[in-house]
Parts: sequence; structure tokens; C-alpha cells
Amino acid sequence: MKPRITFITLGVDDLPRAVAFYRDGLGLDTPGIIGEDFEHGAVAFFEMQPGLKLALFPRENLAHDAGVPREPPSRTDFALAHNASSRPEVDAVMQQAAAAGAAIIKPAQDTFWGGYAGYFADPDGHLWEVAWNPKITPHD
Repeated sequence: MKPRITFITLGVDDLPRAVAFYRDGLGLDTPGIIGEDFEHGAVAFFEMQPGLKLALFPRENLAHDAGVPREPPSRTDFALAHNASSRPEVDAVMQQAAAAGAAIIKPAQDTFWGGYAGYFADPDGHLWEVAWNPKITPHD
């Protein structure tokens, strides 16, 4: 298998609320909710970087699509990360997320590994780490 991730799908409890958070609050680009004409089909896609999309899918529909029972969400199952190009960018992203309705889980601070990072949770409890790592900077 050639390693390739083209979609990251988050299960959400309230799709319109989640779309508003990511589109209006964080400024991510999306055509909005599509697939509502299909049972279990409503989804929203957001452009991230070339070749990668973020998908928001109602938890009930995700469980149905995968053929598994819906389970309670857990914040510690995984975290998404936004790698910032500077400490001030970390602070700006954390402030933007808070203004959009995110819960600040861990305010940005110096890390044991020599960087600067914090965590927020989106309205569905998904953890996002916002970090500046002086050894791994974004290519844009």
C-alpha cells in the first residue's frame, strides 16, 4: 500500500453547528452540506491543503456507513494538529478557535520538546493541537 491520506472524517453530533464552526469560525473553505437527498448521506467537505480534505459526517451516519454501533466519543482517541510557522501564529489560531466557540483545553505554552503548543476542542469535542515546532516548520 502506498501511504496516502486524502480525507480526514470527523463524526459530529450537529452537522450545521459543526459546519458553522469550521467555515465561519475557523475560516475553512467549503461548499456547505451536500448529500442531504440521500438517507445517511449528509456531509460537508473542507479544503485543507492540496490532496487533503476534512469531512464532517454525522456520528450516526458514520456508524451506519461503517456498519458498527455508535459509541460514545472520546477526546483521547486521536488529535488533529495544525503546525504553525511561529509562536505568534499559534496564539492567533488559538484565539480564533476560542472566538469561534472552541473550548481551550490547554492554553499555548512552552513544551518539553522545545516548541510552543496548546490544545482546543471543537464543539463536538475533537482535540486540535496548535503547535510551533522549530525543527518542523510548514512548507508554505
